[in-house]
Amino acid sequence: MSIAIIDYGSGNLRSAAKALEVANKNINTNSKIVITSDPTVIKKSNKIILPGQGSFRDCYLGIKKINGLIDTLNDFVLVQKKPIFGICVGMQLFAKIGYESEETKGFGWIDGIVKKINNINKTLKLPHMGWNQIELKKDFLLFSGIENKSHMYFVHSYEFSTKKKDCIVATTNYGNSIIVAIAKDNIFGTQFHPEKSQKNGLKLLENFLKWEV
Repeated sequence: MSIAIIDYGSGNLRSAAKALEVANKNINTNSKIVITSDPTVIKKSNKIILPGQGSFRDCYLGIKKINGLIDTLNDFVLVQKKPIFGICVGMQLFAKIGYESEETKGFGWIDGIVKKINNINKTLKLPHMGWNQIELKKDFLLFSGIENKSHMYFVHSYEFSTKKKDCIVATTNYGNSIIVAIAKDNIFGTQFHPEKSQKNGLKLLENFLKWEV
């Protein structure tokens, strides 16, 4: 099995790759992990991880600059229906529109928008950074072996918002309830960083390696 970590000039690719390699070793899946922006390599992969750091707009434009990458990702996700795991801004890009910097179109794989976290009368620090507890909203295979109310590591100022409640897997509280894990068919994403979330993050990556859709 081959896992492609998408390189489009954003995200801590090495940290994600190292964490995935540890997860791979833990469960002996013998997966080949490659960091790439090559559409040909991506098409042949079994699964994708789409990382992301920075602004929604910069990340989407970074993907758009790479010839054939948007079409390849759309085909991989919507036509081939292979598993994808979006991390942080990588998850946010699943939305239809992001409102960071200026209105920017996303992939639209899940009906939602990305907006700034409500800084309730300027009482919250942004970015939301550090460890926070997550609340699982439904049973989902990728959280198997992870206890409800577990802590995960966050760094973000914008949040994914959707009215599609069946897509919401987990939330956290930061002034308001914030969606931190979403899923739809072969599409999965987390607002937190599994590669920085120690034992629980590794368990999530292990579950992704074993995930069949």
